[in-house]
Amino acid sequence: MAHHFLDLLREFLANYGYWAVALTLLLENAGLPVPGETILLLASISAYTEHRLQLPYIILVGICAATLGDNFGFAVGYWGGRRLLLRYLHVFRISQDTVRRAEELFQRYGAATVFFARFVAGLRIVAGPLAGVLRMHWKKFFTFNFLGAALWVSVISSVGYFFGKQFGGLERIIEKSDLLLAGLAVVFLLWLWYRVRTSGSRF
Repeated sequence: MAHHFLDLLREFLANYGYWAVALTLLLENAGLPVPGETILLLASISAYTEHRLQLPYIILVGICAATLGDNFGFAVGYWGGRRLLLRYLHVFRISQDTVRRAEELFQRYGAATVFFARFVAGLRIVAGPLAGVLRMHWKKFFTFNFLGAALWVSVISSVGYFFGKQFGGLERIIEKSDLLLAGLAVVFLLWLWYRVRTSGSRF
């Protein structure tokens, strides 16, 4: 089933190119559970193996789409409130534990949560809408949102491109829940946690 799903994503990417990257990342970061990270990785691999897409444009499109998507999610959360958020969780079968963890991170780290939530699939989906529900200051949200999008898209795209030769190995990694990307996210989050703990500051 996982292999069939990847085939569908490859076909979608082959037919629509940068538009596929833009649409998927926009929807995922707006709060819909679509495979934005996987399509970004596949696009970067194809940029190396097939040369139909170019890495700089993938990164540019990805950053713009992720930033715009999170801002759209923020607006929905801000104007729709918690009632709409709970309805949305029910419709898309997103665990309330995910939202609870995100809220705890917002309370502890503030706007910085928007930055490093991008590296965790479940949090990436709810961060924008939840920031709106919590009435975060938009300029602060936008800053951390853009910086997080720039780093996340650049890291994922670079991983896909520079390991394009080993496509078979990466395909197996993708089918096993993106273990490589999860490892990178854990290292990054541990580094952020260490910086916060040692500086005693609050973002």
